[in-house]
Amino acid sequence: MSTPAKPDNLRDLLPLTPAVFHILLALADGEKHGYGIMQEVTAISNGAIKMGPGTLYGSIKRMLESQLIRETDERPDPALDDERRRYYELTALGKRVLSAELQRMESLLNVARTKRFAGGLSS
Repeated sequence: MSTPAKPDNLRDLLPLTPAVFHILLALADGEKHGYGIMQEVTAISNGAIKMGPGTLYGSIKRMLESQLIRETDERPDPALDDERRRYYELTALGKRVLSAELQRMESLLNVARTKRFAGGLSS
C-alpha cells in the first residue's frame, strides 16, 4: 500500500469538513476510541452536532489514509475496556492541520469584527 502524497502546503487541506474538524478537535487532548470521539463531539458542540457511526468511521478512514490521525497500539486494561475498541490519536500533521484551521477561523472572525458583524462577539 502506497502512502498518500503530502500536501505542499497545509492550506491545500483547508477548509476542513465539519466532521474532520470536530474529530481533530476531539482528539486534541488525547487519544479516544470511536464512541468516545462521538461523545466528545456532542459535548464540544453543546449538543448541536451528533455524529453518527457512518460519518465518524468514514471520516476516520479518510483521516487515517491522509495521515491526520493514527490508530494507537496501546490499550487500556482489558478489565476496564472492550478489546475490540480501536483508539486514535492526532499525528504531527494532524496537529498542524488543526492549528492551521483554527488560525483560518480566527482570521475570519477578525474580519467579521472589523465589519462590526460578529453576531454579538466582542474583541
